[in-house]
Amino acid sequence: MKFYKIGVFLCLVLLIQGCSVNPATGKQDFVLMSEGEELALGRQHSQQVMKQYRRYDNPELQQYIQAIGAKLAKVSHRKGLFYRFTLLDSAEVNAFALPGGYIYITRGLLAYLNSEAELAAVLGHEIGHVTARHSVRQHSASVATSLLGALVAATSGVQGADQLANIVGTGFIRGYGREHELEADRLGVEYLARAGYSPEAMRGVIGTLKNQEIFDKKQAREQGREPRAYHGVFSTHPDNDKRLLEVINSASHLMVNHQSKQGQDRAFLNRLNGLTYGDSAIDGVVRGQIFYHGGMNFKVRFPSNWIIHNGTTSLVAEAPAGKAVLKMTVQDLNKKITPKQFLQQRLGIKDFITEKSIRAGDYRGYSAEVLAKNQNKVRLAVIFAGQRAFLFMATTKIKNDFGRYDKKVLKSILSFSKLTAKDKKVAKELSLLMRAKKSSDSFVQLAKKSPVSHHAEEKLRLLNAVFPKGELKQGDLIKIVR
Repeated sequence: MKFYKIGVFLCLVLLIQGCSVNPATGKQDFVLMSEGEELALGRQHSQQVMKQYRRYDNPELQQYIQAIGAKLAKVSHRKGLFYRFTLLDSAEVNAFALPGGYIYITRGLLAYLNSEAELAAVLGHEIGHVTARHSVRQHSASVATSLLGALVAATSGVQGADQLANIVGTGFIRGYGREHELEADRLGVEYLARAGYSPEAMRGVIGTLKNQEIFDKKQAREQGREPRAYHGVFSTHPDNDKRLLEVINSASHLMVNHQSKQGQDRAFLNRLNGLTYGDSAIDGVVRGQIFYHGGMNFKVRFPSNWIIHNGTTSLVAEAPAGKAVLKMTVQDLNKKITPKQFLQQRLGIKDFITEKSIRAGDYRGYSAEVLAKNQNKVRLAVIFAGQRAFLFMATTKIKNDFGRYDKKVLKSILSFSKLTAKDKKVAKELSLLMRAKKSSDSFVQLAKKSPVSHHAEEKLRLLNAVFPKGELKQGDLIKIVR
């Protein structure tokens, strides 16, 4: 009991010593990290981010985003930091901030913005995370919870008490996640106004993101998966969120040199002309049910109505409602072995239920059925192309469905082939094109001509901020995909 009291006393000392004044809010915060450590953490994680992503290859657009971000940072609560704003070559709809002023926005999110003020709203929100030291505060809360859990476990003798404390701590941190996001919104709105942009731009951005979430929920139901949401989006639509409206209204008196344009921001939209939409050619592109990769000179066709996800390290196709999944990865061949030996040695497979040699176009391979730990059957196949091994793995959600989907899976695997001259023309990335809207340009008609697969009309509406219904005025710039 004596040791327990000492431990509690030490924890209280730690809590007291860990309090510091938040530079953005002026309130006392619990932090266990100096500013120097915060900056070092940002440098470390920024290197990890750039291993996972790459910069979008457009220096002019990169400089433009840096300039807008710098304008906002200049009126922020931490003017002494060097802020680095980077446009990432990713189709994800996202933006995020690291400690110390490393801020990222994806081209996937940029494509859905319609004014410089909306871009400033996204960057201002992320600057707010940095100035309020949200990542540092979350880190400190996590460390403190871990220490408390270890103390309880050590003094109570109850096994697993530290794990319970960690679960509670994680829940606590997630519980005030929305508070952090609202605080970042408030700070972002303040920076918008001080930099000369309308605070209303924040509501426009959050409305765009909320529409993305609504659309993704529809897709998730079709695909039998959990919906994805950009961090911080409100549970209700932002037009009806009282707290957000209060945040926006509170910044109105701060506005100086109001620069927000009335109507369309044509100058901003023209900057997006040629912006890559969807997959980058570097990662391969999806057209209909076919995946093309120009760099590695191959294509593969997936079953009709299956949803294809082109990730950074794998290609995944899912049957409707997620009833079956087929995953493809690429590995280097470092040793002269047969396709069968590859499956045995690389995957550690000892027992095949069935097995056979296969040929896909000019390439040889091997295919087998195996039993997973959950007793579901798995279709494995490997195809050798030069010094690369293309590995396929497929299974079903329900055991009895394996036979129903296996023929479709095998057909996809055997469709693997080299690109023809015609394929190489198709295997190019899509991009945004701005042009004046014609009287005949309804979204229904544009969707019929669009190369965008699956829900083309809804995706075009989201790009042009007229979701779920409505039309732009004649003469307005309209985003189309070509």
